[in-house]
Amino acid sequence: MILVKLGGSVITDKSQYQALRQEVLVRLCEEISDSGEDVIIVHGAGSFGHIMAHDHCLADGYKYESQVNALATVSRDVRQLNLMVLDAMLSAGISPVSLPPSACVVMHDREITEIDFDRIRSYIKLGISPVMFGDVALDESQGFSICSGDQIMEALARELVPERVIFVSDIDGIMDRDPSEPGANLIECVKPSDMDHMKFHVRVKDVTGGIKKKLIAMIGMVGPGRTCIIINGNVPGRLKAALRGDEVIGTKVELD
Repeated sequence: MILVKLGGSVITDKSQYQALRQEVLVRLCEEISDSGEDVIIVHGAGSFGHIMAHDHCLADGYKYESQVNALATVSRDVRQLNLMVLDAMLSAGISPVSLPPSACVVMHDREITEIDFDRIRSYIKLGISPVMFGDVALDESQGFSICSGDQIMEALARELVPERVIFVSDIDGIMDRDPSEPGANLIECVKPSDMDHMKFHVRVKDVTGGIKKKLIAMIGMVGPGRTCIIINGNVPGRLKAALRGDEVIGTKVELD
């Protein structure tokens, strides 16, 4: 079983509210199907979640009354995106089932404390691909919080021990500077000891910690015999190759 994160940056345009990249999403789902591998999918919220969640400070928990309507709107919006992902998977011949974090995740102080793993395992045994996504969830210490796709990935990797973990982004991997700057180079491998001297950039509104927090989560997913890689989903065929275990351009995360 392989754990795949379809990043919000590749399946949506994160700079525009509710902007789906339909052709990219459809192709990625076809590559997953063509690979023949069993997968668990987590997808980001992208422009269906980050923009409004950022503007209303939803990651900080309940602070003022108008956040309630914003929470309800974000919850509706990310489910709209999730339905589009399910449609693309079904069209590609994959049998998915949606598991919204708001219904099966418990958080405390912005961290996941509980997930219904038995339900996830039951679907896997039936040959069904569980699909989770970045969402708003109840938080025991602050009322509600943002449950990010990366947090879900880390929890799933720790509990279910997948063969491989693949993050699909809109760039080749981790770069040594902002990818939009001339001369930006791919960092092919990142280890925990590299984190102290790495520089991180933020391109758009993001309520889940950006690339630094993603790397920290990825480091937590690496283990004996398990690789973790971030690849560019805009390049046709790259996800399919990564799913099959082929060498691909990207950034591998390894232990020291």
